[in-house]
Amino acid sequence: MTANISRRTLLAATGTAALVGTAVPAYGGTTSPADQLKGGWKPDRHDKALVGRWARDTWRSLVAMTDEKTGLPADNIGASVTDPVRSQYTSPTNIGGYLWSTVVARELGIISPHESLRRLTQTLTTMTKVDHHEPSGMYFNWYDEATGEVRYVDPDGTRPITPFVSSVDNGWFAAALMVVRNAEPRVRRLADGLLGKMNFAYYYNPDARPGVGAGLMRGGFFETSPPDEETDKGNHAGTGPDVYYRKFHYDTCNTEARIAPYIGIALGQVPREHYFATYRTFPESCDWSWVEQRPVGVTRNYLGIDVFEGSYAYRGMRLVPSWGGDMFESLMPDLFVPEGTWAKRSWAVNHPLTVRAHIEHGLKEAKYGYWGFSPASNPKGGYSVYGVDAIGMDPNGYPSDLEATNFDAGFEGCRDGVNPTPAYGDGVVTPHAAFLAMQYAPRQAIDNLAKIESRLKAYAGGGFYDSVAVKSGLIAKRYLSLDQAMVMGAIGNVFGNDVIRRNFSRGAVERRVKPLIAMEQFTAGLD
Repeated sequence: MTANISRRTLLAATGTAALVGTAVPAYGGTTSPADQLKGGWKPDRHDKALVGRWARDTWRSLVAMTDEKTGLPADNIGASVTDPVRSQYTSPTNIGGYLWSTVVARELGIISPHESLRRLTQTLTTMTKVDHHEPSGMYFNWYDEATGEVRYVDPDGTRPITPFVSSVDNGWFAAALMVVRNAEPRVRRLADGLLGKMNFAYYYNPDARPGVGAGLMRGGFFETSPPDEETDKGNHAGTGPDVYYRKFHYDTCNTEARIAPYIGIALGQVPREHYFATYRTFPESCDWSWVEQRPVGVTRNYLGIDVFEGSYAYRGMRLVPSWGGDMFESLMPDLFVPEGTWAKRSWAVNHPLTVRAHIEHGLKEAKYGYWGFSPASNPKGGYSVYGVDAIGMDPNGYPSDLEATNFDAGFEGCRDGVNPTPAYGDGVVTPHAAFLAMQYAPRQAIDNLAKIESRLKAYAGGGFYDSVAVKSGLIAKRYLSLDQAMVMGAIGNVFGNDVIRRNFSRGAVERRVKPLIAMEQFTAGLD
């Protein structure tokens, strides 16, 4: 259950809070993993004041990123929110994140309904004018936030690129449109005008898994053939000219990319059987011994499709892994689809266990004193992936420290591990990961974030910086649009009465997605 506080309370909340300790509660018994983590938590006035300040400062960074004429947010800015240096590029995901953050800011009383309407109208109007792939209604990967023009040079400015049409990027933009049209009826016509043209059938390849009974979603396509990449020419939607598909498919279930098929299924553009064509884990045979560990599970049948319900072991838990073991892949779709409520035997078990794994890795296994790991800015410069390696399928691992320490326990009976008991170094925590966990471990998340602010000093006028290394104290002093939007979305759900979920999940999403995910049973749980 989420907390519901008034807009006035958050608007008036100021100052810091005297927070309780950071002890992780004991696990076990018959209550659910989510209940065990929450421990009957209810926000007190200190929680409301503290999180209210975090929300206002985070919103300040998003305003600083956003071009005043186009209403498009930059991908990132540096440390200053008063004199921001914008990145000169943005994506459909970033634009969507700004839209849903505007809804949250209004819900929490940070901005007025009038300002919210103005900002939403400005951004949506710009999006009606930008170049895009018109037959599918989908948007290209990179735009200049100051002009709305498609970029033909990569974000680093080092090489020419062929504009790409990404399924997951367009999924997040469509998700934002679905939130906005319900949250603000006065822009519904604009939002529906954009959403109504988007056809996710362009990404669905029915032949990606022969003999399974359903196909997979493509990573995306090019409108024109790229000179430096082999592609598959075709058109899965059957309307408009052929496109040039990138050969990559999303073949695992626990990934942020599941937002695109959720929307495609809700809109009647992707068959619901697709959901069960993705892997929970790869098979347990030695043919797949290159992945992180050997799964254990059973095979169940849903909608005529056999699904191996595999899970990974970690510290007394069994859970369905993501690719990298990071919070973003597992929990970002849950900001929109109420998976923890609708899928009682699958995501409602898995999500809190993912959170618990992050807490135990940070506090008990690696002993960083902090937790929350997700792809983010590298404190040494650039961008890197972070996660809890043991709960990801990637054999190279999403590490949790600057040293890129790799955990490898082997694939039982097939491959010996090379580093089953690693010594961890300078851990890198990413605040947005702890915010994503707030739905399932609010007390622990708030206390963890309060320490990141007060002790690690990874906080300034635009909210939490993107990441911090806990031993060296190195801080990635910049703000990323997507990461700040995840912070706003998480606060909006926990402290704003599920504002993102309740506006996204109305109508066709509930009718078509809820019964689909409700039928599944993972083998996740406590050993």
